[in-house]
Amino acid sequence: MSAAPDLSALPPLDVAGRVAKVVSKLESAGCDALIVTKLENIRYLTGFTGSAALLVVTPSATLLTTDGRYRDQSADQLEAAGVAAEIVIGAGGVQLDAIKLLCRTSSAVGLEANNVTWSSVKRFTDALGDKLVATTGIVERLRIVKDPGEQARIAAACAVADEALSSVKNRLIEGPTETEFAAELEYAMRQRGGQGPAFETIVASGPNSAMPHARPTDRVIRRGDLVVVDFGSTVDGYRSDMTRTFSIGEPSEEDAHLVSAVAVAQRLGVAAVVPGASGAAVDGAARESLTEAGYGELFLHSTGHGVGLDIHEAPSVAASATDILASGTVVTVEPGAYVAGRAGVRIEDTLLVTDSGCRPLTMSTKDYIL
Repeated sequence: MSAAPDLSALPPLDVAGRVAKVVSKLESAGCDALIVTKLENIRYLTGFTGSAALLVVTPSATLLTTDGRYRDQSADQLEAAGVAAEIVIGAGGVQLDAIKLLCRTSSAVGLEANNVTWSSVKRFTDALGDKLVATTGIVERLRIVKDPGEQARIAAACAVADEALSSVKNRLIEGPTETEFAAELEYAMRQRGGQGPAFETIVASGPNSAMPHARPTDRVIRRGDLVVVDFGSTVDGYRSDMTRTFSIGEPSEEDAHLVSAVAVAQRLGVAAVVPGASGAAVDGAARESLTEAGYGELFLHSTGHGVGLDIHEAPSVAASATDILASGTVVTVEPGAYVAGRAGVRIEDTLLVTDSGCRPLTMSTKDYIL
């Protein structure tokens, strides 16, 4: 078994300068302060990893509020990240009072519109009145291009997933249930230093594989099944994403043709991942291939998405996507085809966009017959 990833050997995360980048975006977003509520965005900007916090960014000050559970952790993590901020510890009312005080001279206070509940909007409106304005994507757009430290952590998460799959995949021929195999795969990732699964592991066999996001069941995996395994690991908060489809024994002619068609589409999609390409162009390359093979109507989802602190983040890799891929972006390419009631196939890699094309971060073989 390989050793767990050594975080000290990875390039450091460049956290300290990120708040300043947010400040530079405030005017164009129509505000002079921003309340950050999404925990992944707070982690990105400050290094704080707790489960409850608010962050306020203004041109002259930064404020982090959280509760007493994180009194010491918040101070330690912000200091380690090199982030200068006032930290207020207390219950919700104490935190809201601190935000109101900081924003007393602000004329327009942005609130992350995609990340708040109706009740939260009411609470902030009661405190700030007509100063509150909706914003979208200020921090998320900064997160699209990964710095070397982020790239290294995603690569480490991919390596954990690769090694775990290699260690347990032959269990599929021994007749485990979908749930049993998912648990064994997740345990294998933890043994190799993964902090936990990047998302709920998908193991879908036989007719269940025709459902793109099937959850593992007590169905026993048996000879003749196609099995879709979609999973990832997490290292220092950064995630990986990979799908492999296996055939338990020799596949039928129909299943072999389905796997081959998806494999070709995935290769063409990967080849289209270059700097300057649109997410729509990558989607189109994979989708056109499956359409030509006669499976276009069975491709039921987009071709991919960004990966980082979230398992699904910008940029989008879909037919309607307007995002342009840049060097340093991490995306997936995951075409699939799903025959209702019979079988499904999906093949997915996590890819780093480079100056000249892309580099796969998930390296597991695509040989699929077990």
